[in-house]
Amino acid sequence: MGQAWVIGILIIVVYLLSTINILKEYERGVLFRLGRLVPNAVGPGLVFVFWPIYKMVRVSLRTVTLDVPPQDIITNDNVSVKVNAIVYFRVMNAPRAIVEIENYLYATSQLAQTTLRSVLGQVELDDLLSRREKLNVKLQEILDQHTDAWGIKVSLVEVKQVDLPEIMQRAMAKQAEAEREKRAKIIHADGEFQASTKLSEAAGIINKEPVALQLRYLQTLTEIGVEKNTTVVFPVPIDFIKDLIELKKQE
Repeated sequence: MGQAWVIGILIIVVYLLSTINILKEYERGVLFRLGRLVPNAVGPGLVFVFWPIYKMVRVSLRTVTLDVPPQDIITNDNVSVKVNAIVYFRVMNAPRAIVEIENYLYATSQLAQTTLRSVLGQVELDDLLSRREKLNVKLQEILDQHTDAWGIKVSLVEVKQVDLPEIMQRAMAKQAEAEREKRAKIIHADGEFQASTKLSEAAGIINKEPVALQLRYLQTLTEIGVEKNTTVVFPVPIDFIKDLIELKKQE
């Protein structure tokens, strides 16, 4: 009888020890009483779970970083690209995350992949490359709307990388080069236009004051006659050239 009592006490002690569960600060326990859900999650801290009447499922409340694998996407302008993204989400309601969906991590991953393909397939390549912020917000809103029923909050979605085909990369490089050449020609033409305008104004001033041309001529000689310059300049009076031109006309 004594040994039976000892064995019984040991069994009770082991059972009581097995009911002790310690939940961390970022964990919550979802309890089931005879298969029925207990509405409120328990934890953190010390929690007693009396098996087999109660069963507990641990749920982490920390933000999960989900890496969405590259997806083959055909944009609205029929360009084939590969796009990957990253999703940040966390469990806000532990009981719903366990009861409403079988595996919320897998479900969120699959939903993120399909949403990425469907949303980015409706935009053109230029918008995909230049309007990422708006697309990220749209993806986040759609994912958050669908996962709200699971007790999950999607806080951020970021498109990480867009892989373009090599042919498209070469075409875009040519387009960018042509755009730069276009801007360079426009700037050069604008400079020529401004220069011609200033020359026209200068010609008008010189026409009113002929002495200004002679002063400009002397300034040019000063600039040419710098130190160690091998250029030889023969000054010719402007009036002499003018007389020659008039003689040529009279012939």
